[in-house]
Amino acid sequence: MARMPRSPRYRLLLLPGLPWHLLQPRHVPHDRPGPDQRRRLEVRLHLEGHLLPHSSRRRRRRRLLLGKGMLMAALSAYLPLLVKNGASFTGLTSSNIVSAQEFILFLGLYMVAFGLGGLRPCLMSFGADQFDDGDPSERVTKGSFFNWYVFNMYCASLVSSTGIVWVQDRYGWALGLTIPAAVLAVGLSCLVVGSRTCRFHRPGGSALTRVCQVVVAAVRNFGVEPPSDSSLLYDPREEDLAVQRIEHTPDLRFFDKAAVVVPSGKEVETAAASTPHSPWRLCIVTQVEETKILVRMLPLWATVVFFYAVLAQVSSTFVEQGMAMDAKVGSVRVPPASMSTFEVLTIIALVPLYDRAFVPAARRLTGREKGISGLQRIGAGLAMPVLAMAAAALLETARLRAAKASPLAPNSTSVLWQAPQYVLMGMGQVLTTIGQLDFFYSQAPAAMKTVCTALGFLAIAAGDYLSSFLLTVVQWATSTGGAPGWIPDNLNEGHLDRFFWMMAGLGCLNLMVFVSCAARYKEKNPIRPC
Repeated sequence: MARMPRSPRYRLLLLPGLPWHLLQPRHVPHDRPGPDQRRRLEVRLHLEGHLLPHSSRRRRRRRLLLGKGMLMAALSAYLPLLVKNGASFTGLTSSNIVSAQEFILFLGLYMVAFGLGGLRPCLMSFGADQFDDGDPSERVTKGSFFNWYVFNMYCASLVSSTGIVWVQDRYGWALGLTIPAAVLAVGLSCLVVGSRTCRFHRPGGSALTRVCQVVVAAVRNFGVEPPSDSSLLYDPREEDLAVQRIEHTPDLRFFDKAAVVVPSGKEVETAAASTPHSPWRLCIVTQVEETKILVRMLPLWATVVFFYAVLAQVSSTFVEQGMAMDAKVGSVRVPPASMSTFEVLTIIALVPLYDRAFVPAARRLTGREKGISGLQRIGAGLAMPVLAMAAAALLETARLRAAKASPLAPNSTSVLWQAPQYVLMGMGQVLTTIGQLDFFYSQAPAAMKTVCTALGFLAIAAGDYLSSFLLTVVQWATSTGGAPGWIPDNLNEGHLDRFFWMMAGLGCLNLMVFVSCAARYKEKNPIRPC
């Protein structure tokens, strides 16, 4: 592992993240691939991106692919310049140019999605790898890294949703798409220059393969009883491991079967010391413990998925609710979709306060390096969407009452009354979104840092799918018999407030499940040196 200066230049790793949000789905015309298409592609790519080992070379390839995709999106906007008076020197017609433009734009956007699917978890875990857990000062600073990383992402998102959109509307798509491509080139250059001082860890092989080997070996040894003495499990000290060893834990004993030595006519010690073995039949204790850690995380991960299902209402039902309200603030009309700016501004404002004020104060009270535990932070964040759904339900009840009192008059309920629910959602993201990324990384074994970090991004995509499923089921179940349902096209005829109350109730249930799982969760044991 290459060492770096004592004050790590991890801030250089924040710059390549800026262009992620400079090309937003909402910047694309309505006949282009929408957010759902790109999101579904990223779900597949988050899975695909971890079937292979994540070497630094693979990470660089993903960054280059992302850059090529954004460059192609920009070039698609310049393509019509090849046409002059309906035909170009190549003999292509305007319709052919438009078809080529659409093809290049689609290809560029899918290349962006492909690059992001492998880059997001890799870049975040690579940045966190720059901190030495053996150094107390660096270990404390690592907790701040995730805060400022997400802060950087939302600052870029705010710039894209305001400045880049303004450039696209005023100066056209060509310049509007060129700017993100240029910024990405600058970010990539900063990463290349800063990589000389970065720490690089030796790849430990495919994490998915290691987990599958444990499962297969445990199934093959199904009839074998694991020994009560963990020292009898296969854990050769002299083996040159690419990952750090993890202490054995007594729970989930089924997976211990994968590390049970089943010698044929030889003593256990002899078999463990010299007999060649297949990793699909016999696994080391560290590999078994990696699988256990991943299994322990899954229930907690499932509760975070519902958090993102509620968070998806920001771009769906919240916008529909705003469209049924009075969007005028004085002489200015506020687009309902722009109300999400309150959420972004809340995150940008609270992240520095959390990192610079709350954490030091909590550290003095609790003695913890991060002020509170990762599970406590996630749990507090899971409560915020419940309050946001309750606020949205109360607002919708008041809006429906006003609409029914004056059915012929425009709705007088101001869209600004939605601000509290957006602020609560932003508070939830500061706590849960950042907390779960930090938690999954810190609890992950050395060979699965990137995979466990990807669980956070995978939860976002899975939450969007769950939200779409819930909306479809609710509308289908409530619109039988000719009824308009809870969420009709005309919200004055429906009961969106009931949907919000339902989500608040499910959020409470989800929070209770999380508390139960968190109480049973066993944190990773200290790692022994190789």
